[in-house]
Amino acid sequence: MIICAGGNENFPFAKAIGIGLIESAINLTRICLEFQPKELIFIGTCGLYERGKILEIYESSHAFNIEFSKLSDFYSPAKTELCLEKSAYKINSSNYICADKNAALKLANLGLDIENMESFSVLSVAKNFNISAKCFLCATNFCDKNAHQDFMKNHQKAKEKLEKFLKQKALI
Repeated sequence: MIICAGGNENFPFAKAIGIGLIESAINLTRICLEFQPKELIFIGTCGLYERGKILEIYESSHAFNIEFSKLSDFYSPAKTELCLEKSAYKINSSNYICADKNAALKLANLGLDIENMESFSVLSVAKNFNISAKCFLCATNFCDKNAHQDFMKNHQKAKEKLEKFLKQKALI
């Protein structure tokens, strides 16, 4: 089953699960209970913390939920890492978009590569239901002061690249 966040990131061949960690977890849980998928493929866009190329597609099944507060004197007893399969890229999910280059470099120094708001909840739900899952994310921006502007500039092209990629992999 192919899923996406929805909102401005809808695809005609994917089920929308909602934006952010909580909405996506709740809606994906409902979908899994109703349809009992064997595999989940989450598609969407991402920001790059330090390295990578804009409009490149990154595949991962390794996600974190590291908030900006982790970079100061806060900690959380909640589980913040989920690895369904070792991946070359580590995704960070938060309910916020990083638009600060210094913060992005600190997150990169923690070993994180890209950010996407829903990936951690997608993999969490998949693990809970014992479903294999992958995230295919197309980079639209670096996490810096131009993050939103670059996201808007590259968003449509990223969606087109994702659709072409899925067709080439014979997933749609």
